Formats: sequence, structure tokens, C-alpha cells
Amino acid sequence: QLVESGGGLVQAGGSLGLSCAASGRTFSSYAMGWFRQAPGKERDFVAAISARARSTYYADSVKGRFTISRDNVKNTMYLQMNSLKPEDTAVYYCAASSGSYYQTSAYDSWGQGTQVTVSS
Repeated sequence: QLVESGGGLVQAGGSLGLSCAASGRTFSSYAMGWFRQAPGKERDFVAAISARARSTYYADSVKGRFTISRDNVKNTMYLQMNSLKPEDTAVYYCAASSGSYYQTSAYDSWGQGTQVTVSS
């Protein structure tokens, strides 16, 4: 089970941190990722991290502004979002991968999502 938290409303240029708490599986064995879905749009990849946090991968739209991390002792993944823009507004989902961290089609376990709204 994956449970996101930390969403909310923030002004453009501000920061927000998301968390994803995992249970029911060996967290440290799975690559993890963040995805987002804006109203009327498809769900897009945001960032991913390998099982032991040795590698990360970002969408071009968030590179340099967002940072993905994980704590395998706490079974929790994080997404620190800085310099937020109105176009970052979306429901953010955490997901676990049955394949490699960069293989976006391999993410097959999903949280319920948390809303992030960036006002201009």
C-alpha cells in the first residue's frame, strides 16, 4: 500500500514537500517514482529513484527544481518541489515499479494521489 501526503496550495515560486509511505512489501527492493495528472490531461512521469537510491531520473519539466529521495529504513519516499509554477498544478501519485526505475511503463502499484495547487 502506498499513501501520499503533503499536498496543498502554494504560491508560484514557493516550495512544497510530498511524502509517500509504503507498507506491505519490501520497500528497499523496489524502484519508486512520482507521477502527476493535471485536469483533462494524461498522467505524466515526474521523477524516479532506484531501489537503493543510487540513481535518479527526472522529467525535463522539473529537472533542477524537484528532488526525489527515499529512506529505506522509514519505508518512505519524498519529493521536494521548489520554484513551483502554476503548470505544476496536478494530482501527484507515488508508484512502485516491478522493473527498472527509468522504465516508466513498469510502475504498477499506485497511491491514491495528493493534490498540489500552485497559484499565480
